[in-house]
Amino acid sequence: MKSLPLVVASAALVLGMNGASAQTYPSRPITLVVPLAAGGPLDTNARILAEPMRAYLGQPVVVENVTGAGGTIGTGRLARAAPDGYTFGIGFLGTHVLNGALYALPYDVVQDFVPIALVSSNPHLIVARTTLPANDLRALIAWLKLNQHKATAGNAGVGSSTHVAELLFQKFTGTQFELVPYRGAAPALQDVIAGQVDLMVDVASNSMPYLQGGKIKAYAVTATTRLASAPEIPTVDEAGLPGFHMSTWYALFGPKGLPRDIVAKLNAAARNALADPAVRRRLADVGLEIPAPEEQTPEALDALQKAEIEKWWPIIKAAGVKAN
Repeated sequence: MKSLPLVVASAALVLGMNGASAQTYPSRPITLVVPLAAGGPLDTNARILAEPMRAYLGQPVVVENVTGAGGTIGTGRLARAAPDGYTFGIGFLGTHVLNGALYALPYDVVQDFVPIALVSSNPHLIVARTTLPANDLRALIAWLKLNQHKATAGNAGVGSSTHVAELLFQKFTGTQFELVPYRGAAPALQDVIAGQVDLMVDVASNSMPYLQGGKIKAYAVTATTRLASAPEIPTVDEAGLPGFHMSTWYALFGPKGLPRDIVAKLNAAARNALADPAVRRRLADVGLEIPAPEEQTPEALDALQKAEIEKWWPIIKAAGVKAN
């Protein structure tokens, strides 16, 4: 048996090593994995945050796009990463909630990740071709009921947040219309603009430029408050569809086992970035909303993810939706 002084000395050595590790992190560049292609809202979030986080952490934050299979390849890479703080990732409603019900995944969307920080959210807009006769949300719902199984709605693909939003819209309104999947939100919206499909429940950041250009019309925002960038658009509660709330959120996650002190440091770096007026302006300019400080904690993100799973998984499974 070790003597008491030796045991105390050993414990002190371990604590000292842990303390030194915490103090020196990070000592080299950090990789931020983005599981979708460059140019979309997820990638935009990552690139806006990378520079101010670098300034806070004192090491480069290198954005790496690892794409494919609805974000499951890049998210899987994060799940397998060493929990040393040198690889973390950005995910969203799709990668960390919806994909769990759509794919047979080699990882668990909750158990294999550590929440770091919620960074922004992107409410959806109910938009339509400019020639659609309805001019407000109640009239749109009435028009859809008159055109059951005839009207069409474009979406970003099977299992996408736009697809799931349209399933929920049908459930809330008691309507049935054809869901038309595309390879992304951009081509779907282009066919709304061209009048090839009737409507879309699209993320605000994708629709806003075309709405401002008069190429589509909007009926409501799927949030409890109006968009700062488009205050003339009513909320769904105001427009006649109370409770139809849908927001695609974006958040930072680490691999399972990431030490608490490193989680705390990455969280602090993200929160510091989100407090920067320049960062806030850049996010607002692309239609993204910044969560309140109390919503930026790891605990708040953990609660949000679990609540979203409870909300969306039954809807996806009841609809029999599976990813291709």
